[in-house]
Amino acid sequence: MIKLTLPDNSVREYEDGILALDVAKSISEGLARSVVGAVYNGETIGLKDEVKADGTIKFLKFEDKEGKHVFWHTSSHIMAHAIKRIWPDAKLAIGPAIDNGFYYDIDMEYRLVQEDFEKIEAEMKKIVKEGLELERFELPREEAIKFMEERQEPYKVELIQDLPEDAVISFYKQGDFTDLCAGPHLESTKKPKAVKLLSIAGAYWRGSENNKMLQRVYGITFEKAKDLEDYLKMIEEAKKRDHRKLGKELDLFFMSEEGPGFPFFLPKGVEVKNELMKFWREMHKKAGYVEIETPLMLNRHLWETSGHWFTYKENMYTTVIDEQDFAIKPMNCPGGILVYKNAMHSYKDFPMRVAEAGRVHRHELSGALHGLMRVRAFTQDDAHLFILPEQIKDEIKGVIKLIDEIYKQFGFSYKLELSTRPEKFLGEIKDWDMAEASLKAALEELNLNFVINEGDGAFYGPKIDFHLTDCIGRTWQCGTIQLDYQLPQRFEMEYVGADGQKHRPVMIHRTAFGSIERFFGILIEQFAGAFPTWLAPVQVKVLPISDKYNEYAEKVKKQLEDKNIRVEVDLRAEKIGYKIREAQMGKVPFMFVVGEKEVENNGVSVRERKQGDMGSMSVDEIVSVILNKIASRENDSPQLA
Repeated sequence: MIKLTLPDNSVREYEDGILALDVAKSISEGLARSVVGAVYNGETIGLKDEVKADGTIKFLKFEDKEGKHVFWHTSSHIMAHAIKRIWPDAKLAIGPAIDNGFYYDIDMEYRLVQEDFEKIEAEMKKIVKEGLELERFELPREEAIKFMEERQEPYKVELIQDLPEDAVISFYKQGDFTDLCAGPHLESTKKPKAVKLLSIAGAYWRGSENNKMLQRVYGITFEKAKDLEDYLKMIEEAKKRDHRKLGKELDLFFMSEEGPGFPFFLPKGVEVKNELMKFWREMHKKAGYVEIETPLMLNRHLWETSGHWFTYKENMYTTVIDEQDFAIKPMNCPGGILVYKNAMHSYKDFPMRVAEAGRVHRHELSGALHGLMRVRAFTQDDAHLFILPEQIKDEIKGVIKLIDEIYKQFGFSYKLELSTRPEKFLGEIKDWDMAEASLKAALEELNLNFVINEGDGAFYGPKIDFHLTDCIGRTWQCGTIQLDYQLPQRFEMEYVGADGQKHRPVMIHRTAFGSIERFFGILIEQFAGAFPTWLAPVQVKVLPISDKYNEYAEKVKKQLEDKNIRVEVDLRAEKIGYKIREAQMGKVPFMFVVGEKEVENNGVSVRERKQGDMGSMSVDEIVSVILNKIASRENDSPQLA
């Protein structure tokens, strides 16, 4: 038996088998366009705003992105309710769910401090225990404004006034608390039992420094205390792995006020990037790709043709050359298309797999910048595949296999998401249907689990997104595969078919790393700076016990350099214990300690980062071990042990 709470506040019960049919009937009768709550055997099992035209409904779990959103959105209402109970004069602004929890912007004279969290959390737990049902209702614009004016909520009044004239203005009520909200929400407040407020920050109303500064309270909730405990442990571990902190400590990169959002890579950071790109090029060459390089700056006409000038210009850096507008490229796609159009192609040329590690620039707001994760200049590891319609499925399978191999190299697992036609789209529905069917068939033939993200495709085509899971359980969206029928049309791309006539190719956009810089940041955190030997900027540190052995240490260094092993020697007049600790702090995979015994035996005393003391070995013996690790790209980071 399934119980649904509909927007008109009516509650209906359905046998599982007739759910789709009955909901479809409700829609046709005009009784409901959305479902507010769904309960199965007394348990809330899922929610979704839009019911599909055929009447089917997607039930969500907390593990789903939408399920988390609903859970945490409801939690933000619970927190606001608790704050209003403690400080009745507090004015509420906005309180959305975010990727990891939720926040609420509050305007109040009292300045909240961390010590207040315990009091707010206690009140939230009371509201959870009360199990208040969330009731949705709608009001006409003027009544809605009056409703919030009477409650002295000026920010809500402003939000209502700015809504389109035909907007549905809905509210959610739980006990004595009512909030302006589009929803959806949980059926009641009883689910978010494990509560933790995380931090307070200042936030200008509507993001404008011309407006009042509000207090933003961040929180997280779970149904079980164990889940909250695991999350908090993960947060503590993530702080230790923060790529900004480790990047500075390990001399990998830095950010400067002279170039906000434009990272500076130091020699050790460049070594890591170079190894990443060497791996990337090897993988792509093996998969049948060719590599190109396109200009950093192209003229306005190109960006108008691609559509970026009209839809993305606020994020583009522009200039004028010879009285003509130019833009630094925010995407590599248009340049790749010009390479395609440089020659006429036959159907026999397909598939064409063209890769580019292209430098792009995008203007991000200063408040959004975050180390290497969100920058203004980065290298996008793009590839564009120009194919025939009948090649879509096989080429998608090939791309998935390539990206899978790349991610497994770094110890990442991942989840797949297939995003389908959005409400606003370009092109013909028949093309979309064929594209979506091809993507789905490719995933199914590879026996891969995936979820369908209805209506979240790009405006020009459906896509597959890869959500990586790192070794401490965080997820990152990196790789993507997107089908595109629109740019080939905009740029009038053609090929000569078997019939001798001209046709349009299909275009696939795809990335594996995504942004090289961002992927580098993710790897720093994945390995906590302890890169596998093949990727480590310094693979061996030679540590002489005293100055007497410096000459021998330099000789060992030369032997390793001749084998292309990245090596440093510590010639400082420090005790060997100090040198070892310094090398450990530098996350170096191998340390060679050299003293009298090692000089006599023409060997080294080896300490390996994960195994510890490996004893005395000849230089040739340990070099062979290291070269095998490098050649096989062994994932020997202690973080993945």
